[in-house]
Amino acid sequence: MNSNSPIFGLGQCSLDYIGMIPAYPPPDVKCEFTNMQMQGGGPVANALVALSRWGLPCYISAVVGDDAFGKTIADSLREEGIDTGGLVTRIGHLSQFAFIVTEPDMARRTIFWQRPTGMPIQPDNLDLEVLQKSSALHTDGIFTEASIFACIRAKEAGIPVIVDAGTLRDGMLDIARLSDCFIASETFSQAMAEDPVETCHKLSELGCRFVGVTLGAKGYIAMIDGRVIKKPAYPARAIDTTGCGDAFHAGVSYGIVQGLDAEECLDLGAWAAASVSTQIGGRKGIPTYKELKERGY
Repeated sequence: MNSNSPIFGLGQCSLDYIGMIPAYPPPDVKCEFTNMQMQGGGPVANALVALSRWGLPCYISAVVGDDAFGKTIADSLREEGIDTGGLVTRIGHLSQFAFIVTEPDMARRTIFWQRPTGMPIQPDNLDLEVLQKSSALHTDGIFTEASIFACIRAKEAGIPVIVDAGTLRDGMLDIARLSDCFIASETFSQAMAEDPVETCHKLSELGCRFVGVTLGAKGYIAMIDGRVIKKPAYPARAIDTTGCGDAFHAGVSYGIVQGLDAEECLDLGAWAAASVSTQIGGRKGIPTYKELKERGY
């Protein structure tokens, strides 16, 4: 791949407010939170932030509103060196927003989120010139019509299609058929099959040679050309799992673009996810470029 070609990200970008609580409260109870932080969020946006910090050019196609959150989201992406030429502002609409409560002692979090109120990204919003010269397409499939269109165009151009599948929604299996790498969340897997190995088999039968399921603290299961791989998570003192999946997918995308083999891609993703879990929010704990190179990636 041309190292100057951007990774084309298509999907969610958000503004996250994150607070820490000792334990999730019952109904009708006041609960004080501490360690309030504001960070950019969203699966594709977080992945691109990691990839940009690791030295790869990135371009995002996403939607925000013309509210204050939208400006903050856009500014945070530009500050990370991401090309926001594909960021569409819907006038009179709200941006995606999330409030996240994290329970450090349980290494878990609860996300309350609002999707953007404006029209989703449409196929005619996509810059095909940028897409067809990119090093990879990285999408979460949230904008179904645009994602399918982008996957088709990427495949025609010989560009790898990498999918972060968080939820089994309409159109996701169509996207899987167009993918080179399709890695699903445990939630996605539970909606598709009784166990992750069966999910991998079903996804592989759709024609994707590199599939997997992330399992949080239990690690991941993947299938590469029919061969099953099961690995535990990297050990980490986890306090917040926000963004761990995004970092995992960033690691896989980085490895694919850099020409690593599939197992190395997965290992990089698992290591990056563990690092993110040690800090609050999806971006603070992303491994540095120096740490990446020290591990030989």
